[in-house]
Amino acid sequence: MRGMDQGDEEHEGGGGPGRRERDILALERRSFTGPGVKERAIREELGLAPVRYYQLLNALLDDPRALAHDPVTVNRLRRLRETRRTER
Repeated sequence: MRGMDQGDEEHEGGGGPGRRERDILALERRSFTGPGVKERAIREELGLAPVRYYQLLNALLDDPRALAHDPVTVNRLRRLRETRRTER
């Protein structure tokens, strides 16, 4: 996940996730009402296109630093991802 840290000046030396990764996990902890609300938050708060956001999120779910930082959110998202994969 080293490539995800580019442009992340606040990356912690302790091996935890960088600021962008923490912001992504924080966004995923929130609930959103109505269509397009989450996508708007992704653009406005993180400055990312939704497609790029989901690419980063998918990589983040496999990062042990993210799991150590927020195990509840990461494990919930891993379960959702696995459910969607098995439905295909």
